[in-house]
Amino acid sequence: MRVAVCIKQVPDTEARLQVGAGGRWIDEGEIPFVINESDEYALEEGLRIAESHGGEVVVFSLGPARVGEALRKALALGAARAVHLADDAFTGGDALATGRALAAALGREEFDLVLTGSQSDDVGYGSVGSVIAGHLGWPQAWLVMGVEVEEGGASAKVTREMEAGKNEIFRMKLPAVIEVQAGINHPRYASLKGIMQAKRKPLDAVSAADLGLDAGSVGAAGSRLEIVEVGFPDSGGGAQILEGDAATAARALVEKLQKEARVL
Repeated sequence: MRVAVCIKQVPDTEARLQVGAGGRWIDEGEIPFVINESDEYALEEGLRIAESHGGEVVVFSLGPARVGEALRKALALGAARAVHLADDAFTGGDALATGRALAAALGREEFDLVLTGSQSDDVGYGSVGSVIAGHLGWPQAWLVMGVEVEEGGASAKVTREMEAGKNEIFRMKLPAVIEVQAGINHPRYASLKGIMQAKRKPLDAVSAADLGLDAGSVGAAGSRLEIVEVGFPDSGGGAQILEGDAATAARALVEKLQKEARVL
């Protein structure tokens, strides 16, 4: 079974962020970058599936030169090969442009399953997997908390997280795109042996031209969504302290929700 996993390198959520010049994105100059959290779970799930059913995992990522670090880590964890969509034309893409580029790269090979995380920790679109599935013409599932490839590899039983604490269980025909939720498994750590082996594993860089894509269809040029400004939320303003014991404060809170906020 051949499994593709799409990962994204994002700013470390524990880093101290600053708004960059122009106010349209954060200053990336001095901050550390890591593999997106739910993508780590997707990679672990892909490795487990390949180990259980035989086959290999190929990892794909899009971004600048630093993305090579994330791909090397994926190789150290057990992926057989990596593909880096490395082209300035890919810069600044929204979910549509990014999904289009990844689908073009994935479509050059035959895979039984494509795994992604449920959403990224930086912009949080949560839709790149859907775009990939649309371009490939494959079924797709989001917020998946369980994947069981069935005998013969023609289908998979999928458990999807729903609202109100309920789960949905259904069967998907393969090939398919599955976007997994953080917590689906326990991601492994890279061993020293894996780190050494990663240095010898293939990491291919491809451009938009290599994928047969016009530069105007990817990156910022191919996007329909534009981030115009980022900023930190205001803090310290508008807070109210309700005096009295718990019962008195609760009555006052309900009254404010009814008469001021008008949400009850």
